[in-house]
Amino acid sequence: MPFESYKNSRILVTGGAGFIGSHICERLLDAGAEVVSADNYFTGSRRNISHLIANPLFEAVRHDVTFPLYIEVDAIFNLACPASPIHYQRDPVQTTKTSVHGAINMLGLAKRLKARIFQASTSEVYGDPLIHPQTEEYWGNVNPIGIRSCYDEGKRCAETLFFDYWRQHGLPIKVARIFNTYGPRMQPNDGRVVSSFIVQALKGEPITVFGDGGQTRSFCYVDDLVEAIMRLMVTAEEVTGPINLGNNSEFTIRELAEKVIKLTGSRSQLVFKPLPQDDPRQRQPDLTKAKALLDWEPKVALEDGLKETIAYFKHSLDIA
Repeated sequence: MPFESYKNSRILVTGGAGFIGSHICERLLDAGAEVVSADNYFTGSRRNISHLIANPLFEAVRHDVTFPLYIEVDAIFNLACPASPIHYQRDPVQTTKTSVHGAINMLGLAKRLKARIFQASTSEVYGDPLIHPQTEEYWGNVNPIGIRSCYDEGKRCAETLFFDYWRQHGLPIKVARIFNTYGPRMQPNDGRVVSSFIVQALKGEPITVFGDGGQTRSFCYVDDLVEAIMRLMVTAEEVTGPINLGNNSEFTIRELAEKVIKLTGSRSQLVFKPLPQDDPRQRQPDLTKAKALLDWEPKVALEDGLKETIAYFKHSLDIA
């Protein structure tokens, strides 16, 4: 369904109670859409959507996307999958099933409804990249049998399915490769570097840095990412992606730790531990396509986004 506006559309968001999914639900409601959130709450949280429950245009459904979902909607945002290493390695078989079976079920639903569908893919499809920054044409350097491959290869297979449905059935698809994103509603125990550093700093605990802290990441504030996803979903049908979405300002992990300590006023010290298996040394998106096709680029500076995220964790952890 090509549509010019979200207003008066009925939209399904899988993983709608998750970190990014809950922000998508919120923005769709603000745009005048009717929103159905489907989530099995494996990593999502009702707290993320509790402020939306009273909205008559919002509906929350407990559902696991590895099973078919029978529903009538105009468009689908597929964000269902654990996205942090701690969570997706907890049950790696289920992680792969969520990416692959989930994609098959949501694509089947979209095909029946003739609805356009968005896939939240990931920068992890690039693995430990051999080119820098990463362009969408790069095929990646992924270990297919490592501890991270349940997520990396699951997402790569999901992309394959999306593009085969597009080629074979003419299904209107939108695929975004999402780079490191942070902001309010992250889980404090998800093992992601931003949330881990903030929680440790606020509690005055040692900040755990893996490796020498020289590995780099590019951190995108969630509001910037959601704006890009909203724009991508209403592009012309020939714009399928994959398209990199993130922030191209690069920081070392050590620089991030030092910024968090400064902004929290913490006395935490850095503690260095061995680098986990297959942890990439560099990660930075080439945003040329996003700028050209979406007229979008990230606006929130890391320090400003960290302030908002720190305030959220102070409140949610009840730290004065």
